[in-house]
Amino acid sequence: MDIANSGDTVAVHYTGTLEDGAVFDSSAGRDPLEFEIGKGQVVPGFEAAVMGMKKGDKKSATIPAEQAYGSARDELIFKLGRDQVPADTDVAVGQTLALRSPDNREFPVAVTEITDEHITLDANHPLSGKTLIFQIEVVSIEKGSAPTIQ
Repeated sequence: MDIANSGDTVAVHYTGTLEDGAVFDSSAGRDPLEFEIGKGQVVPGFEAAVMGMKKGDKKSATIPAEQAYGSARDELIFKLGRDQVPADTDVAVGQTLALRSPDNREFPVAVTEITDEHITLDANHPLSGKTLIFQIEVVSIEKGSAPTIQ
């Protein structure tokens, strides 16, 4: 039976939880997640957990923040003056807003604090700084082509 290796395309069902048991994502009721090992399409720890598994294998994998979304970075937390937010925009703590970078790319930020003078925004990934626990089941493995030696 084939085992999952770099270059293979795998399909997996998964449930991701935090250390407190809260589910943050799951493929339950959806098609399995399909990705090519070695292409960086999923976080490194998830990819490493799937390596070596066979079709039908199930496992639990605990992935530290460094192998998932990294540590939260202080430089990604910043304040905007209230005058920089359009007056007709309702803003609440916990809300996600979309900002545009100077090169016109859109990125999400979470509102973490609101005062009369400013709004504090956090551009870190919502799962940064967190240990992730995945229940993984390999549904299929499509073997990648072997590299050509010239």
